[in-house]
Amino acid sequence: MARARISDVAAAAGVSVTTVSLVMNDVESRISEQTRRRVREAARAVGYAPSSVARGLRTQQTRTVGLISDQIATTPFAGRMLAGAQDAARENGHLVFLVDTGGNGAIERDAITALTSQQVDAMIYACMWHRVVEAPEGLPPATVFLDCRPAAGGFRSVVPDDRAGGYAATRELIRAGHRRIAYLDTDDGPIASNLRHEGYLEALAEAGIPVDPALHVTGATTAQGGRSAAEVLLDIPESRRPTAIFCFNDRMAVGAYTAAHHRGLEIPRDLSVIGYDDQQLVAAEQDPPLTTIALPHYEMGRWAMEVALGVREEGNDNATHQMECPVVRRDSVGPPPAQVAKPNRRRASYTERLP
Repeated sequence: MARARISDVAAAAGVSVTTVSLVMNDVESRISEQTRRRVREAARAVGYAPSSVARGLRTQQTRTVGLISDQIATTPFAGRMLAGAQDAARENGHLVFLVDTGGNGAIERDAITALTSQQVDAMIYACMWHRVVEAPEGLPPATVFLDCRPAAGGFRSVVPDDRAGGYAATRELIRAGHRRIAYLDTDDGPIASNLRHEGYLEALAEAGIPVDPALHVTGATTAQGGRSAAEVLLDIPESRRPTAIFCFNDRMAVGAYTAAHHRGLEIPRDLSVIGYDDQQLVAAEQDPPLTTIALPHYEMGRWAMEVALGVREEGNDNATHQMECPVVRRDSVGPPPAQVAKPNRRRASYTERLP
């Protein structure tokens, strides 16, 4: 079936082609509202849709956005960034062209060239995790960096506020009554590791809790790495052993659970554990469900898209926006064992006095 043309709409509505063009492109003119309605009804009747290519040539807009990432499309917990970006784009009448480069520099360069030649209205450069990157050559000046920031600045960017996240995790444990709090860290050395550690130290200092270097251990960012590091913590003599563990991520927290269970410890009665990421199909599926700090992937993706499209005003200073990482409270945090034991002892004494 042949595609309906603008001349078909003009014939059906009994108006000129110029009138149809003015109406379909919402151009200001003296055309009456009655005629406008007749033209739109005729367009629907003949199945006419304006050419997006032709409209782009007239308006200098293609209604498309380029999003270049390293591994986001193949990473489940970071895919939320894509959802946020796509939702914001759809709400503003834009289509997203996604290129997942797999970290390949040649593919990245080709993608930048291809997207700029397609005259996308905006560009987003995204990373799988929070890091500082060298801005690739050829990126348009208005490009927004998502979950990363350019080393030399010059672009708007959004990253999670990992320092505040580490502080919030530690404060959650302090509020529960803990004073021997460990930080089970990654040995990979990403930016987030240091920032979360800084937040941990800030919360301890604010509460007047001395820092014990023995309570800062590292391991691989896996469940096995978390278990091995947690074993080191649980080998500490009981008087100095942590009553709570803040884990770098949820997978390491799973390992801490395993280490605790193998020693007959119950979470959170004997040991409180808090994770980081709120990773789908991991955090909420533990027994008990894991209290954690959520990475705001969806919110960062939406922020980046709205700024790229100019529907969110963020100034022109190209500063990095730090997105809040909220606490997700579940059942893995409770008071320290000493506080749990005292009421139990009081109940036992009372029972012994009963006739």
